[in-house]
Amino acid sequence: MNYIETLRKEVEGMAQGFIATLPSIAVALVVIILTWIAARIARSIVDRLTGSTHMREDLRQLLRTLVKLGVWLVGLLIAATIVLPGLSAGSLLAGLGVGAVAIGFAFQDIFENFFAGVLIMLREKMQIGDMVEVNGTLGKVEKITLRETHIRHYSNELTILPNSMVFKNQVKIYTDAHERRNDVMVGVSYDTDLAQAEKVIRDAVESVGALAAGRNVDVYAMEFGASSVDFLVRWWTDTAQNDYYGVKSEVVQTIKKALDEAEIEIPFPYVTHTFKEALPITKAENDAA
Repeated sequence: MNYIETLRKEVEGMAQGFIATLPSIAVALVVIILTWIAARIARSIVDRLTGSTHMREDLRQLLRTLVKLGVWLVGLLIAATIVLPGLSAGSLLAGLGVGAVAIGFAFQDIFENFFAGVLIMLREKMQIGDMVEVNGTLGKVEKITLRETHIRHYSNELTILPNSMVFKNQVKIYTDAHERRNDVMVGVSYDTDLAQAEKVIRDAVESVGALAAGRNVDVYAMEFGASSVDFLVRWWTDTAQNDYYGVKSEVVQTIKKALDEAEIEIPFPYVTHTFKEALPITKAENDAA
């Protein structure tokens, strides 16, 4: 048996078969190009239809992605049947069914993040622009894709989290409601009239114009500190109209000014005698003794 001659005939047959399929391949390439154009047109149509609605941006993005994916699946299926005339949609689905288990194991993380991304986009909570904390990551949701969520830190770093992590873990959404409560501890000296101090602090906080309307200011005498009686002061801020930390800064400054004007002391924590004795004695202190 002439193996070289057999190999030559096989190579020639493969070459002739490839040449015979060149027209089909060319048509398939044209179909792929048309599919690319159709996907862009379909996305533009989706943008035009959803642009006049109040649909959330993440849902718009999900709809764009699903439409593009559907167009590409149809286009690639048509191109495959042109190159391989014996291939049909039924046989393709049957082949996918046979390899579904292997594909599932191989791309488990990808599919998990994909479905997690779909569910994240469908739920109403955690939208683009929200301030969130996920698994120790605090920042603003900048982008949600079908695979990952982009969170921009307030120090401008970007963290990219897999959607499965965002979906499985606890998510704290700071901007779910515009009105947020803030608080601060204020200490006054032990010889202070506590009723007067409470009134001074309350009047000071209520004078801040950036507080949320219709919300009460709470002032509670909480505990006896090491050098002061400590008040817990609580107020509400409308974060849609005011800076959360800016309002807190104004409240603290206003309380300090009001206590100074009322001659109410905010004492420093004192150092106990026991702690002082534990400190090393300097040469000057030894000479003075």
